[in-house]
Amino acid sequence: MEEILELYTRPYNPAYPLVCFDESCKQLISEIRQPLSAEPGKPERFDYQYEREGVCNLFMFFEPLKAWRHVEVTDRRTSIDYAQQMKYLVDVRYPDAEKIRVVQDNLNTHVKASLYKAFIPSEARRLLDKLEFYYTPKHGSWLNMAEIEFSVLNRQCLNRRISSQETLRQEVQAWEQKRNQTSSPVDWQFTTEDARIKLTRLYPSIST
Repeated sequence: MEEILELYTRPYNPAYPLVCFDESCKQLISEIRQPLSAEPGKPERFDYQYEREGVCNLFMFFEPLKAWRHVEVTDRRTSIDYAQQMKYLVDVRYPDAEKIRVVQDNLNTHVKASLYKAFIPSEARRLLDKLEFYYTPKHGSWLNMAEIEFSVLNRQCLNRRISSQETLRQEVQAWEQKRNQTSSPVDWQFTTEDARIKLTRLYPSIST
């Protein structure tokens, strides 16, 4: 925990970008009946019945010191999908970086072995040489700022029925573009000192 909190205090360095990474899912739902438009004194109304259209996965990247985020919509969240996201970081987003520091949770696909499943050994090694992983502790996913961005995305964009993956992708891209243009930051204030006071129960007890 303290390692991640210390990372968040470091100044911006383009050679060593810090990126928070997380993933979530979205149930696709279509309407069975046409919703009733809003009228004076009446909100828009939806029928309680709907049609399930499957589930999509969303990968979230968030670079807190640049207030940049990117969301990728995929069919699944397998080891191969995860490896492709790491390749995007190395080859597309930060091709000139020395090391990319990635904060993520302990999901079983978030491991170096995933890259060896997706790529030949030399390519996997090339990518891993540019990546440095930092894991949130068990039950400590709230330390990952990408989770905060997912909360914002859900409130501002995904809290409604979306029927297709293409519509979802378009809506997420519009949200991402607007939020990046306004350089919306996360006001992170929790420090190592706060952790030692407020989360003292999580530290080992030392007898004197």
